[in-house]
Amino acid sequence: MKKSAVFLTVLIFLTLTFSLTSQDVLTVENMPPVVVKTVPEAGDTGVDPGLQEISVTFSKDMMTQDMWSWVMISRDSFPEITGDIKFLEDKRTCTARVRLEPGKTYAIWFNSEKMEGFRDTSSLPAIPYLLVFQTKSVN
Repeated sequence: MKKSAVFLTVLIFLTLTFSLTSQDVLTVENMPPVVVKTVPEAGDTGVDPGLQEISVTFSKDMMTQDMWSWVMISRDSFPEITGDIKFLEDKRTCTARVRLEPGKTYAIWFNSEKMEGFRDTSSLPAIPYLLVFQTKSVN
């Protein structure tokens, strides 16, 4: 159910944002990249607080020369970044070394309305994606 609601939301957004004329051909190349995977997964409420790396993977090859937007909603909900943010050799996955706390909810936008650093190799900005997850409490 969650995935279909997300898909429908993205589809509506794309329809409103990218109106193609009848002469345009819809292709992967002329559509913006989208997030296809995150580690941890969005909505996960049992993330190990010992997790040391967060990653986001896009549907297309991306510009990788310091082109990213890990956007903070608030200082309290943003993970502590402990190393460089970088793309892997696959040109689709961006990672950051982090330090997480137990029993805490984290939220990160990958791109946002105003921050569009994640771009494909044609410079199309990725559709904004909100990653929210919670770490397990340590008893």
